[in-house]
Amino acid sequence: MTLPQMVERALDEDIGSGDLTTNLCVPAERKAKGRFLVRETVVVAGTELLPLLYDDIDLKAPSGSHLETGQVIATVHGYARTLLTRERVALNFLQHLSGIATLARKYVDAVAGTGCRILDTRKTVPGLRELEKMAVHAGGATNHRMGLFDAILIKNNHITAAGGVRAALEATRNVGVPVQIEVRTRVELEQALDCGAKKLLLDNLSPPEAKDWIQYIAGRATVELSGGITLDTVRAYAETGADFISVGAITHSSHAVDIHFHLELE
Repeated sequence: MTLPQMVERALDEDIGSGDLTTNLCVPAERKAKGRFLVRETVVVAGTELLPLLYDDIDLKAPSGSHLETGQVIATVHGYARTLLTRERVALNFLQHLSGIATLARKYVDAVAGTGCRILDTRKTVPGLRELEKMAVHAGGATNHRMGLFDAILIKNNHITAAGGVRAALEATRNVGVPVQIEVRTRVELEQALDCGAKKLLLDNLSPPEAKDWIQYIAGRATVELSGGITLDTVRAYAETGADFISVGAITHSSHAVDIHFHLELE
């Protein structure tokens, strides 16, 4: 689904056959301007959608901008009916996506200087993955695969169903996309390295365990850590020497930030 289609679907869902309140209360010819203001410290995301909602827009802070309370994201001009009818859809996108970007930036800042990169996951709201991954990028984190179609990630259930680490890796040779495998034991780790695996996922290890495994890997493959890693623990995991840390919470547990729309008549 394209971005215009996402916006159109959101408008159809909200407006339906018409905005009863606005159409009854506001004269059709009345002009106005509106400002999108932040009410807390945020990293803005989702501003790419505003031109799809409003014809006359003055964007003050593009996605990725760090804003403090009271600063303006954008000013829009037009018929008051249009500004009011599209207010909630615009705010829903901005608040949700800016929440993701803000949380992503917190994780990125927490590992600064370690050389470790923060990754997102596929734990996204159905239908909004492209937008949520755009928000992750705006926050300074790195996008993992978009879906099941653009990279291979062999996880524990795949290993079980395939008949083992070696069978799974042999089946995915020369496929033309990145191949990563999750290993759960030292035996699986040795098998994966013996088979030439170049991207490893280590899940649910403690920082000392992760450091020990990474020292054993000794650069033979890149290492991603995952599994319940929080803002309080992410620095310790990054200092193990991991190349990447994936954090599902960035998309599945972020909070909508406080953004306000203020309307004034022109």
